[in-house]
Amino acid sequence: MKRTLPILVALSCLSSICAHAAERGIERYPEKPIRFIVPFPPGALNDYLGRLLATKFTENWGKQMVVDNRAGGSTIIGTEMAAKSPPDGYTLLLCSVALAVNQTLFPKLPYNTDKDLAFVSMIAATPYLVVVQPSLPVKTLQDLVALAKAKPGQLNYGSTGNGGTSNLMGEMLKTMAKIDMVHIPYKGLAPALTDMMGGQINVAFGGYSTVGELWKSGRVRAIAVTSAKRSPYTPDLPTIAESGYPGYEATPWWGLAVAAGTPKPIVAKLNTEVHRIMKSPDVTEQMKSRAIEVWVSTPEELAAYYQKEVLRWASVVKTSQIKAE
Repeated sequence: MKRTLPILVALSCLSSICAHAAERGIERYPEKPIRFIVPFPPGALNDYLGRLLATKFTENWGKQMVVDNRAGGSTIIGTEMAAKSPPDGYTLLLCSVALAVNQTLFPKLPYNTDKDLAFVSMIAATPYLVVVQPSLPVKTLQDLVALAKAKPGQLNYGSTGNGGTSNLMGEMLKTMAKIDMVHIPYKGLAPALTDMMGGQINVAFGGYSTVGELWKSGRVRAIAVTSAKRSPYTPDLPTIAESGYPGYEATPWWGLAVAAGTPKPIVAKLNTEVHRIMKSPDVTEQMKSRAIEVWVSTPEELAAYYQKEVLRWASVVKTSQIKAE
């Protein structure tokens, strides 16, 4: 006992010193630049949100947050890098609905979302608009369904590619409405909309920031929104759910995640900052200008919503037998 006691006391002191050092480290976080992985190419809405957050974090904390675009593999490449990064809060990930879709779309992923990532907060969401070719004799979703049933296999819809958000939305509608429309995949929504205005595509799904001006100018016709509730930016457009298909909900969203094991105080600090940034007047105005809804949450709320999204899209992928490109 005489020999053991000093050792125990020394270990206790060492443990206390380490604990205090860790606390001081968390209090000083961040002490160096932060890497923000955006698993999308530069440009478009995904990248815009990532760069907006990075700019505001840098301004508020005085430490550089550097956007690192790691596109490819339906966001898998960038997500893997974040999932396998040190759990110290110096590597962040812009996650999206693709994170949930990929759980079913790809049979083997190089990471385990539940074990390798920790959610920080939801950031934003934006419903898609269902738009149709103006010459199509359709003014409501009910009209579209009736026409599709009268002409099975003769109507088509364009998407951003197999397994993309708009492809999933189209297949969900086909299943729930029991209609047959041909899927035409494109490498992005812009060429699909170009073909729609040229008369080759009948239906498409897109965010207001992309299709809004085309709708206002009469080059496409909007007939519904994909969210569970009407969008405050398009209050006159009914949801697909209220147009006869209760339960239809498809809302692209974005959130923030870090490597699993990141100290909870750091996650909490990041969460607080995300809320402060997204609710600030200038950011709120920027979101309004693009018809994006600010949607922040606790880490637990985002984790629960993610699990619901996994189940929702697993059903669509399996029922429609969607295969990734």
